[in-house]
Amino acid sequence: RVFGRTAAAVSEALRGAAAHLPVDINPRPPRRNSFEVLLVKEDGSTVELWSGIRKGPPRKLKFPQPEAVVEALKSSLA
Repeated sequence: RVFGRTAAAVSEALRGAAAHLPVDINPRPPRRNSFEVLLVKEDGSTVELWSGIRKGPPRKLKFPQPEAVVEALKSSLA
């Protein structure tokens, strides 16, 4: 449930910050017990905006604040 709620909050924040960019949730099967946000550029390269794999415990550190992901997106697009 936490994964779904966080994914919805992050995708909503990303859509609000960059409406021209499509946002896909889990286009491929996700890694077990992980939360990652990637930017896929037009040339096919990827930029990691967030990864909770090496974070925690506590478990809540594995999930990003939507604002942090939006800031990472803005710096990656600049």
